[in-house]
Amino acid sequence: MRCKIWNRDFILLILSNFLMYITYYAVISALPIYLVQELNATKSQVGFVVAAYTVASVMIRPLSGYTLDKFNRKMVFIIALTFYSLLFTGYMVAVSVTTLILLRFSQGLTWGFTTIAGSTIAVDIIPSAKRGEGIGYFALSTTLGMSVGPIVGLFVCHHWGYIALFVAGLLVSLASLICANKIKLPKQSLIGKHLHFSINNIFYRASAIPSVNVLIVMSTYGGLLSFIALYGREIGVQNTALFFLIFSVGIAVSRLFAGKAFDREGPRKIITICLTILIVSFPVLAMVQNALGFYISAIFIGFGIGVVFPTFQSMVNNLADSNHRGAANSTLYTALDIGMGLGMIVAGLIAQYISLSAIFILSGIVCAIGLMFFRIFVVNKYERSVNSNCQ
Repeated sequence: MRCKIWNRDFILLILSNFLMYITYYAVISALPIYLVQELNATKSQVGFVVAAYTVASVMIRPLSGYTLDKFNRKMVFIIALTFYSLLFTGYMVAVSVTTLILLRFSQGLTWGFTTIAGSTIAVDIIPSAKRGEGIGYFALSTTLGMSVGPIVGLFVCHHWGYIALFVAGLLVSLASLICANKIKLPKQSLIGKHLHFSINNIFYRASAIPSVNVLIVMSTYGGLLSFIALYGREIGVQNTALFFLIFSVGIAVSRLFAGKAFDREGPRKIITICLTILIVSFPVLAMVQNALGFYISAIFIGFGIGVVFPTFQSMVNNLADSNHRGAANSTLYTALDIGMGLGMIVAGLIAQYISLSAIFILSGIVCAIGLMFFRIFVVNKYERSVNSNCQ
């Protein structure tokens, strides 16, 4: 029985996850340029290519959770990661926008499996008493992959071209696969289970309300990612890319400390504090329209956002029994994807008909709604459930 977070298997899983996210963000950072320059794609076609991946992953997530609960989790992870890796060869021969849409959709299906599988296996490996801390570290590997991936992708394209980028994606994803294959899981994660196909085995009921809370709060993240660069240009900030670096630092710092706080005290205090930070920081971003306000808000918003998802992930996994962790995680990730997608759409409408700064004023209001929802509907029920399980 594992009593330490930092064991061989957890390190291999973190490394596998880190490498996998590098490949995703390396390609997504350079793909729009490739489409326009090499395939003469229009902006709307670029949108279809990028969106195909997300649409596929959202569609497959419920099935991926059920599959992970029913079958050998490591086997599902390895199969999905194998197909994810091999599909990089498709980029090397794709000669049309239509082909790339089909390719991105196919790889999005595998992404829907690999991301849920990695998160579920992390919970299987992490000691239950240190679940918040362990999930925070695991989520940090995702953040680091998000930060390193675009740098790697643009560097490879600049020096060796797009085919080299796709070859690099294949090789790095195969390295991720090798790490994943060497992980040894607890016996209960390797044995198939007799689960029938039902709504509760696809969407885990106990995780539904916390997942709605995630949908509400993380919709602000979708709007932020989509329009922060344009907003920075509008207010005269020269280096808008620096926002993402500072933002990532805020996320990284939060994930080093928030997990331990969750394990000691539960989610009530840490979520309340971090949502309050977001309620204040988003309006600061909107109203202090200079570089100082732009960059200061980045680290505080990063800190707040960095706490929300891993904390709720720890909560839903504490509510789920080991046979339903896949469904619990897929429910949460589905809510995350829908929330971010809705946030992007609503933010676009606000930007078009009101202003860019109004997006962030509304984001502060949405976070306030998320805090009220958490205090009224989520935390008390969560604490009762966890306490009853401990008795």
